[in-house]
Amino acid sequence: MARVRSVWRCTECGHDHPKWVGRCEACGEWNSVAEEPLAVTPVRTGGAVASGAPIIRLRDVTAARLERWSTGLAELDFVLGGGIVPGSMTLIGGEPGIGKSTLLLQAAARLEAGGRAVLYASGEESAEQLRLRADRLGDVAGDVRVIGETRLESVLQAARAMDASVLVLDSIQTVYTDALESAAGNVGQVRECAGRLMRFAKDTGVAVIVVGHVTKGGSIAGPKTLEHIVDTVLYFEGEAALDYRLLRATKNRFGSVDELGVFQMTENGLVAVSNPSAVFLAARAAGTAGSAVTALMEGTRPVLVEVQALAAPSGYGTPQRVATGLDPKRLAVILAVLERRAGASFATRDVFIQVTAGVRLNEPGADLAVAAALLSSMHDRATPANALFIGELGLGGEVRPIGGLERRLNEAARLGFVQAYGSALATVRVAGMQHRGLGHVEELVRALAA
Repeated sequence: MARVRSVWRCTECGHDHPKWVGRCEACGEWNSVAEEPLAVTPVRTGGAVASGAPIIRLRDVTAARLERWSTGLAELDFVLGGGIVPGSMTLIGGEPGIGKSTLLLQAAARLEAGGRAVLYASGEESAEQLRLRADRLGDVAGDVRVIGETRLESVLQAARAMDASVLVLDSIQTVYTDALESAAGNVGQVRECAGRLMRFAKDTGVAVIVVGHVTKGGSIAGPKTLEHIVDTVLYFEGEAALDYRLLRATKNRFGSVDELGVFQMTENGLVAVSNPSAVFLAARAAGTAGSAVTALMEGTRPVLVEVQALAAPSGYGTPQRVATGLDPKRLAVILAVLERRAGASFATRDVFIQVTAGVRLNEPGADLAVAAALLSSMHDRATPANALFIGELGLGGEVRPIGGLERRLNEAARLGFVQAYGSALATVRVAGMQHRGLGHVEELVRALAA
């Protein structure tokens, strides 16, 4: 007979505590420790139980062909690595109202139209609410089978009864299992439900897709083990006030984790954007000071984005440093290099950096564009409208080359750019693109002043 005891567990990171504390000892979050019932089975004695799994050599394992099912959404398939893998479990997170349910309902509709039986289990919305969303998407989602259920055992039983190929669960924080007495959304419930869904996917070959809530910091809520359990973790990003949404993979056991999918939110749902560079630069105003264009590598896809900067005289004692889409620490490094190595002082100026369309600069190759935008704003002189800035800034002020340069330049040339400022050490040349080699950040200052 199992006895039940309680543990005090952090709802943010899952760390266990012997008693209640106001602040988690592991992650430092305040008021996140809650009591959780925990079933403990008595320890059995009398020898170990033999495992049913045989030990084999890898060379004796028959390599199976990896099958994929197309979701009908090209950008979603692109981020997943070619489509959904049967028997896999995918976790997708994002801010409330960003479009996660819309994306999955569209994917479910297209999978159903392609002959895959899909069960959409919603613990947050009723069937009537889902019908309203389906009406906005048109007739494509009318054939999707839905169930409004929060008990995990009932959801799995329904999926088995209809012989589903794909199970969509919206969301993991709303379901519970009878094995635990705690409420839905509790750390233990989230972990146990995720584990059972993973075992269900592997045992039956059903592709499971679950939605996860996010915290105020932008990470998926619940224990970190939730992301370790699943095969793929996707983040749906973007500003709710803008029409564009970005889909990224931070974990993918069946493909790359660097790809970027771009969607546009319309009245009829999400529409894939096949040429993100042209979309991100569509609203760029030529001849405006404080603007520079760079090329990022999002996996295998080059994407051109605009970096905007504003350096204005500070009206307070301490100048502000505000960065949107750029790590503030990286901005501090670039400002220090410009001041120490190029003689450009921002000590009495407020500095604001913004990357358009909600894109984040996660690679050092965008350093040169940030520096060019800052210098352009400081001297109130626009950068060349048809110029690209690609390069990494070292602490000594040197401009270093970056990888994937040829693909970046080809994408820029296709969109009408004719010159590129980069490292003098770069040897890649592209037809129709004039390369302006820079050895030091001082040369950038002189080039923009010319």
